[in-house]
Amino acid sequence: MFGFDRITFDPQVMAGQACVRGMRIPVSLIVNLVAHGKQVVEILEEYPDLESEDIQQALEYAAWLTRERVYGAHPEAMA
Repeated sequence: MFGFDRITFDPQVMAGQACVRGMRIPVSLIVNLVAHGKQVVEILEEYPDLESEDIQQALEYAAWLTRERVYGAHPEAMA
């Protein structure tokens, strides 16, 4: 999926949330940890099954999801 080979979706794992390599570690958890100031090394210590590439790809996936697209908006409507 768009080059995200470490991001998986399985209805039997975390109710189908985007997870890392089929583990019960959702992308949202990683993004939340980084957003609250956790360093990659700290996350890897807390979740030893993760690899630094997992964290990088989780952040790339989150960035991909949040690409802003505005359709049909008129400048006067934005004021």
